[in-house]
Amino acid sequence: MKVNTSIFRSYDIRGIFPEELDKEMAFKIGQAFVEYTKAKHIVVGRDMRLSSPELFEALTKGIVSTGSDVYNIGLVPTEALYFSVANYDYDAGIMITASHNPKEYNGFKLVVDSSAGERDGFLDFVRGKDLADLVQNEIKEKQNPPVGGLGEIKEKNIWGDFNTHLLSQVNLTEIKPLKIVIDAGSGMAGKVIPLIQENLPVEIIPLNFELDGSFPAHPSNPLEDGVTNQISEEVKKQKADAGFIFDGDADRIYLIDEKGNFVSGDMTLLLLAKYLLAKDVEKGIAYNLICSKAVPEFITKWGGTPVRTPVGVVNVRDGMIKNDGILGGELSGHYMLRESFYLDSGFVVFLMLLQIFSQSDQKISDQIKKLSLYFKSSELSFKVEDKEKTIKKFRELFSDGKQDEMDGLTVEYKDWWFNVRPSNTEPLLRLTIEANTKKLLESKIKKLTSLI
Repeated sequence: MKVNTSIFRSYDIRGIFPEELDKEMAFKIGQAFVEYTKAKHIVVGRDMRLSSPELFEALTKGIVSTGSDVYNIGLVPTEALYFSVANYDYDAGIMITASHNPKEYNGFKLVVDSSAGERDGFLDFVRGKDLADLVQNEIKEKQNPPVGGLGEIKEKNIWGDFNTHLLSQVNLTEIKPLKIVIDAGSGMAGKVIPLIQENLPVEIIPLNFELDGSFPAHPSNPLEDGVTNQISEEVKKQKADAGFIFDGDADRIYLIDEKGNFVSGDMTLLLLAKYLLAKDVEKGIAYNLICSKAVPEFITKWGGTPVRTPVGVVNVRDGMIKNDGILGGELSGHYMLRESFYLDSGFVVFLMLLQIFSQSDQKISDQIKKLSLYFKSSELSFKVEDKEKTIKKFRELFSDGKQDEMDGLTVEYKDWWFNVRPSNTEPLLRLTIEANTKKLLESKIKKLTSLI
């Protein structure tokens, strides 16, 4: 079997179905996962992508061929897969999803319970690239049943326990009767929000709640141009207090203010940080290095410890764990909470934001304005032939600035800074710039873009 090793990535496995990731590959991945983790009890969930049922069938056949058992939790958001592994003390879990990627993609997010009694329900990611060699070596489908026989596929209903977990993370009595718009993007939020809505005193105006892996309304990635236009207009039309938009597997959440404006992920992170630090001071808040420099400034002001990390969920999570963290977040809309196993918690964050907004008489746009001390570009992407050569060029041209190479190259000056880094997931070079004034930002964007 020819293996496309490019789908085995730093954080997960992801590729186009069936050209790059097919049923035969899924079967081998199931075997390789057991071989690598030695897990005997594995939770498997899937999102609404059109290829997810076929991949589920093949993946689970691969798992049970080794003698391990599968616990099928059905159509769920990624957050529910994490919860299931930790809450029920299973050995490991696999979520079938390509998250925010286009409809032709699918893949696997993989976790293992590595608590060993020290920290209950503590999960670690299994990196896709860790399985590449095992699959490359073609673990053979066993001709004879393993010792103890084939494993079984068992059904597991997690919804009652999962909903209880979500709602226990906030004080529901403190949430006011807000009016909000939610765009599920044809993804898994369309299944979860109706289940928890009856416990909330808020009016929810739904957009694209019907699960559909072809994403008929708009792409699954809320950061793509035009994706938030629909919810922005609906928030203004309905005179809503806020809007929320999720990606396909609902592990990422984005905020829209009452004026229909998209709120950047680092500003949402600050809303959460202020709320959590008020209850649990002197704790770590992890953020990646392309967040605004306002993030560490406010965290320090509120008595917390800012923890700067490279870009990537795994890196932010590691920063949390190593620095007594209670929260981690990225511009990409990922937020990790200590109380949710240090993993992505889109629905818990949704509930926390409802409580935060209920505690203030200020409009959301006014709250965000107070946190937006600087002017920052969105992350700009460029296709370049030699990413490292371009970064070296920047290192030489801006040698008079304060430089560090935590992730690519960051150069800091008194009134502006920039980061240029290779993408973890695509053949692109990423550029982020922030300045003290809008005019200076525009000037630096023009200069650095022309250099690339």
